[in-house]
Amino acid sequence: MEVLSHRGLWETAEEKNTAAAFRRSFDLGFGTETDIRDHDGEIVIAHDMPAGNEMRLAELLALMAGRNLALALNIKADGLGERAREILAAFGHTNYFVFDMALPDLVHQLGCGLPVFTGLSDLQPYPPLLADCEGVWLDCFRSDWFGPGLLDGLTGDGKRVCVVSADLHQRDIDTQWSIIKLAKCVNENSLLLCTDVPEKARSYFGEAR
Repeated sequence: MEVLSHRGLWETAEEKNTAAAFRRSFDLGFGTETDIRDHDGEIVIAHDMPAGNEMRLAELLALMAGRNLALALNIKADGLGERAREILAAFGHTNYFVFDMALPDLVHQLGCGLPVFTGLSDLQPYPPLLADCEGVWLDCFRSDWFGPGLLDGLTGDGKRVCVVSADLHQRDIDTQWSIIKLAKCVNENSLLLCTDVPEKARSYFGEAR
């Protein structure tokens, strides 16, 4: 399993999606999930509408300093996929995927050859264009609804799966993490976990990545 930090490895809420949080995450060997939007012709790191002082995607990649750690890019505005790909390519970064885009943009990004993860959750039980996507962004908004068989089935079909950890929805992690640990794919790099407590996850699941 590969563990991703959620908006960097932050120590206070104000550090989310900041250089300090990303640097800390990368220095400890964690990839990260983050949000991208456009502002004044630039692709910036921003969960909410950008104010103008946000870090640019290029600056985040510069912080990686050539480390090809996993990046999960949550696209918050349509039409950014191709430009994001150009920026990633300029830094030689290949270990990434995009997710959470609107359905028309998902179709467009697949047509452009981007590595797309479709959505699957308790609120979206039928993942759009699953056969065409590289992987699945597996979320648990209201409950720990899935079992280890689902993880093994998806990875066995050649899909990568990134599980949204229960802590991102302010739920206890024990039940969900115990389910994940039962999966046969838990020691494979086709399985990822996005969490606000990546160090705890690494300790719980071990170093297998």
